[in-house]
Amino acid sequence: MPMVVVITRDVEARYRGFLGSVMLELAPGVYANPRLSASVRTRIWEVLADWYQQLRRGSLVMIWAETAANGGIGLSSLGEPPKEIVAHNALLLVRRSFSEARPRG
Repeated sequence: MPMVVVITRDVEARYRGFLGSVMLELAPGVYANPRLSASVRTRIWEVLADWYQQLRRGSLVMIWAETAANGGIGLSSLGEPPKEIVAHNALLLVRRSFSEARPRG
């Protein structure tokens, strides 16, 4: 049973109540559970994804230890900002288009 972390951004209060009932809120919008089974993790994500499909606001990211995955990290995400997670040489990388890049200055 690996550690699971969920990070929320700009979501409705229902997410906070639900996640707070099954995980510890370490910081605003950051939830963790050190011993969450894969089936419980999947069910939690199903609830979050269902709500997100209805409400369409904010963003959610769930990560967990996954030895078979690239980089050893399992990852699910919903919402903004859109990112593409790419596996490269056993690492996970984030790919963004140049049009999304902000000029530095």
